[in-house]
Amino acid sequence: MHGSYSHAFIRNFLGKAPDWYKIVIILFLIINPLVFFFVSKFLAGWMLVAEFIFTLAMALKCYPLQPGGLLAIEAVIIGMTSAGAVKHEVEANLEVLLLLIFMVAGIYFMKQLLLFVFTKLLINLRSKTALSLAFCLASAFLSAFLDALTVIAVVISVAVGFYAIYHRVASDVGADKKYSLGDDSGLHNRGRRAILEQFRAFLRSLLMHAGVGSALGGVMTMLCEPQNLIIAKNADWNFLEFFLRMSPVTVPVFFCGLLTCYLVERFHLFGYGARLPRRVYRVLVDYDKAASEKRTAQDKMKLCVQALIGLWLIVSLALHLAEVGLIGLSVIILATSLCGITDEHALGEAFKESLPFTALLTVFFAVVAVIIDQQLFAPVINFVLQASAAAQLSLFYIFNGLLSAISDNVFVGTVYINEVKTALELGKISLPQFELLAVAINTGTNLPSVATPNGQAAFLFLLTSALAPLIRLSYGKMVMMALPYTLVLTLVGLLCVEFTLPPMTEFMQQHNVITLPIK
Repeated sequence: MHGSYSHAFIRNFLGKAPDWYKIVIILFLIINPLVFFFVSKFLAGWMLVAEFIFTLAMALKCYPLQPGGLLAIEAVIIGMTSAGAVKHEVEANLEVLLLLIFMVAGIYFMKQLLLFVFTKLLINLRSKTALSLAFCLASAFLSAFLDALTVIAVVISVAVGFYAIYHRVASDVGADKKYSLGDDSGLHNRGRRAILEQFRAFLRSLLMHAGVGSALGGVMTMLCEPQNLIIAKNADWNFLEFFLRMSPVTVPVFFCGLLTCYLVERFHLFGYGARLPRRVYRVLVDYDKAASEKRTAQDKMKLCVQALIGLWLIVSLALHLAEVGLIGLSVIILATSLCGITDEHALGEAFKESLPFTALLTVFFAVVAVIIDQQLFAPVINFVLQASAAAQLSLFYIFNGLLSAISDNVFVGTVYINEVKTALELGKISLPQFELLAVAINTGTNLPSVATPNGQAAFLFLLTSALAPLIRLSYGKMVMMALPYTLVLTLVGLLCVEFTLPPMTEFMQQHNVITLPIK
């Protein structure tokens, strides 16, 4: 009897995660208090940080909220930090939580417009290189104003829709028969399978270009990534000033990223270059034509309304008319009111994508509270701050980039900007230097993190989506396809941080383009 209960407990604990992973988490929970009370509080703190990064890296085995949350709860119980400290961190980053809760949900109600735009791109651009650049550009533009997760969710929805349409036709499955996207049994013809494989490669490349585009656009503004908003808040920058401060680095990186997109497609490098098969194109065009014919005046009016709401969103964000989350709430109210969505359950669907990550981010803040209370990053920060002012920029960029490539960039960016802000308050660095370091931290967390799905939430979302196995997009495949972008974005970003950022910032300050620091 006892054996069955213990077996049931292990089966229930962390659900479908591998047994070895469950054992590792249990060992973490046992060892941490012992090290904290009997060995070293400082060592125990660093162990907690490493364990939390481990849960982020193993996100494909188990969503990090559960194991990371258990570690955070234990940290509060044994005294690594306090509930009050966690509350303080949450209060200090309330705008970020509002962004995730309301802005992502707001864009959910604009998906019809976004799906329409990406569909027209796929249908009307026959050149694969031009189409790749268009997807990268569109994703970058949208990610400059929207959350990257939302942008990738839209692109995934488009790809899933087109994959389902062609797969059903190619498999000769009628509407009255049981059908599954993952079922290839109907593809008995070798030619059909070859076409499907080419179509999969085509979709893989477009999704990766869109994913990188979300990083290129997202690093430019304070909206795409939560750490951007956290950094902007600590530096007291609004939407426009954040964009201008980042531009000496982000603009050259953006154009180099587009050049990389062109080259890998033009020369069929790193798994890119697959074209849309003609048969698939004909199927998709027929489907789009049928959908257009079925579109009623009411549907067309919804698209017009959503376009106007999108314009309101861009203007309100650019002029900083309100906090980002509150602008997102206005989008929800306008979109639902004018598009006839009044059912409570329909509203609830919009919040499913963002709330798990919102909860995880709150756990981040608990770990950040541990780092602050135990002063874990103080030795590293002091080491970097002892270097010359110019060297500090490169060192922060490199340290952020390395850590962001293996763990979540929100976590990394939050930790480093908090530590640098503390150094400013203690008088260890000047305000102008703090603002330059804030740029180095933001670009360092956003650009090198495209190397793996661990760093970019949008990449991880793509990898864990239902579409990834259908188009054969594995972890290793994603890393390989991201490699040229990783090298270009990281190196160009580093060169700009070291050589372009300081003189361009000084030039903009002298000509009153950006605010001069108060001395």
